[in-house]
Amino acid sequence: MHKNLFTYINQHTTSILTKEEETLIENAFQPKKMRKKQYFLQEGEVCKYVGFIVKGAMRQYSVDEKGIEHIVHLYIENYWAGDRESSIMLTPSIYNIDAWEDTEMLTITRAEMLSLMEKIPSLVRMIQKMDERNAIASQRRLSSTISNTAEKRYEEFAEHHPQFLQRFPQHIIASYLGITKETLSRIRKKT
Repeated sequence: MHKNLFTYINQHTTSILTKEEETLIENAFQPKKMRKKQYFLQEGEVCKYVGFIVKGAMRQYSVDEKGIEHIVHLYIENYWAGDRESSIMLTPSIYNIDAWEDTEMLTITRAEMLSLMEKIPSLVRMIQKMDERNAIASQRRLSSTISNTAEKRYEEFAEHHPQFLQRFPQHIIASYLGITKETLSRIRKKT
């Protein structure tokens, strides 16, 4: 299970992990299996862990006062799941994160990750790359949401995340895009 994480880290840094560093990582990251619909984080809890997904799919969402889910993130293999704001600020999360499929992941606390980063320079570089990519993706998504038509948002989503189209149902994708499932259905019929 840890081999997937080692591969991910090595792909996102300039130096390959040593055996000693791999051992430190194995000891810090704990395996966790989740059944479909099982919560990793529930609204109101402080996010204590971040998880690296080895197998499966998850979603992060909020629920409004009308009971409507608003998808914030979709996660599959080689994605990291967690609520960063809650974890850093130690505040109750406004999000739920649950398994959309049976999921296997490796989890670590923020404190353990910070400790590892002091010992393993490759982790620092990997997190820098992740932060850069996340900032770019967030900026693109925000710009797309406020500037693009529903059709254009779907086209960009399909282009950048074709794997999500196979893993998540239409209503989840529609919520992620900020449109109704009926609108998404119309768009998909046109393409």
